[in-house]
Amino acid sequence: MSLKEQLQQDLMTAMKAKDEASLSAIRLLKTAIMKLETAGEPKVATDEEVIQLVGKEIKQRKDSIEQFEKGGRPELAEKEKAELKVLEKYLPPQLGEDDIKAIIKEAMASTGASSKADIGKLMGAIMPQTKGKADGGLVNRLVQEMLG
Repeated sequence: MSLKEQLQQDLMTAMKAKDEASLSAIRLLKTAIMKLETAGEPKVATDEEVIQLVGKEIKQRKDSIEQFEKGGRPELAEKEKAELKVLEKYLPPQLGEDDIKAIIKEAMASTGASSKADIGKLMGAIMPQTKGKADGGLVNRLVQEMLG
């Protein structure tokens, strides 16, 4: 079953259960998918593209949570946190720090990167392997530590 089909099935389940957080998160994600599919040449979104959109939506939720907490709106932050939990289940299993470090070591060996001047070259080799499986900020921090 494709990720799009899974989303549709989960939307129906959320409607029946009257699960507002799931309904809201899935509807917003389905809207983003529809925009992607209808922008330019009509196409069907692949699972990889859907995962990218999920990542984008998760990043937006994290930013919103931070802003709502700073603004003294804990009720809105809680709503965003609930939607965040719903969205996270559509991502592939996330890599741990040890797994990321192994990928970084391998990329350092293959690219010959040894200083902070090589970060761009190193990140270019690492990110395709970690895309959707690890937070880019975490990857960047670990690269900085390993090169530092």
